[in-house]
Amino acid sequence: MLAHMLATTALALRRTRAARYRLQARIARDDKRAWVMKRRERTRQLIELGGLVAKAGLVELTDDDRAVILGLLVEGAAILRSEGGAEAMTLWRRRGRRAFEQGSEVA
Repeated sequence: MLAHMLATTALALRRTRAARYRLQARIARDDKRAWVMKRRERTRQLIELGGLVAKAGLVELTDDDRAVILGLLVEGAAILRSEGGAEAMTLWRRRGRRAFEQGSEVA
């Protein structure tokens, strides 16, 4: 009898904890405070930018060497800051639009 009551109480406790976790997750999803919204937007932006790196095929081409990927991005930024930066941006924009239109990974 006591063992049955203990098992029932343990089951009720597990269900209560699960309900509490679901409620906390729902509250977190619905949080509309300004700093939370800014953090979510920044997270989304970073994820999208990482997706672009993957879509360009840089992960496979560099064997996921993040120093090489960062070096490529730093080099691109240096080119954009140089005298020919506007022309490079125009060329890269065209290539990027074509890659988006193709919809598949660019190699």
